[in-house]
Amino acid sequence: MRTQRAAFLGIMAAALLICCRGKDAVPAVAPAEISETKYVALTFDDGPRACTTGRLLDGLRERGASATFFLIGQQIAGNEELVCRMKDEGHQVGNHTWDHVKLQGISPAVVSEEISRTDNAIRDILGDGTYWVRPPYGLLNKNQYCCFSTPLVHWSVDPEDWKLKNTQKVTAAVLKKVQPGDIILLHDAYQTSVDAALQIVDTLEAEGYEFVTVKELLALYGVTPQAGKFYTDTREKAG
Repeated sequence: MRTQRAAFLGIMAAALLICCRGKDAVPAVAPAEISETKYVALTFDDGPRACTTGRLLDGLRERGASATFFLIGQQIAGNEELVCRMKDEGHQVGNHTWDHVKLQGISPAVVSEEISRTDNAIRDILGDGTYWVRPPYGLLNKNQYCCFSTPLVHWSVDPEDWKLKNTQKVTAAVLKKVQPGDIILLHDAYQTSVDAALQIVDTLEAEGYEFVTVKELLALYGVTPQAGKFYTDTREKAG
């Protein structure tokens, strides 16, 4: 009873103080400002895949999220419509070699063939452009960097979705580690990864994140991309 009375008197006192201040009075503490948007890049390797990529594109479009797709050249034939959708719906399209060969340590001629063949397949559909490269497994020797005329894209969050093949585990692994400015690695070859990606988008968008392409991410954080340089995230620029 005593507690209720004290609370009542406190409320009355506050109301009286407000009345005495008049109409022009302003609060002593201004409302908190909305927090700054946090940007992150979602990337997908090894596509396009007829059985999974379309559903992923549908989900990203519904959520207003952009992503970056690193395509395997030999997967493009028969999936041209999916590649067109990627560009038309605001995603970035990149090069992941012709047949997912490990580029580290191989001859410049083979590197050139793997990249140019895939570039040509993409250009036949999307036209001229600069299609950034993600080497399979993220592996290159430093003396190979000069072989590339585009930026090279690595990643900072890797849930190993290809190994787990479990939606909840993949989602949890990403959410545990992700920070603004990160580049997330997933593969649109697996239904579990598609489901995880959409759950990740839903969760992080609710926390104030916005999903952008890798190119947009670097620009938003003031990074000027350079050819033949690896980018892991916006905090640590691998060279």
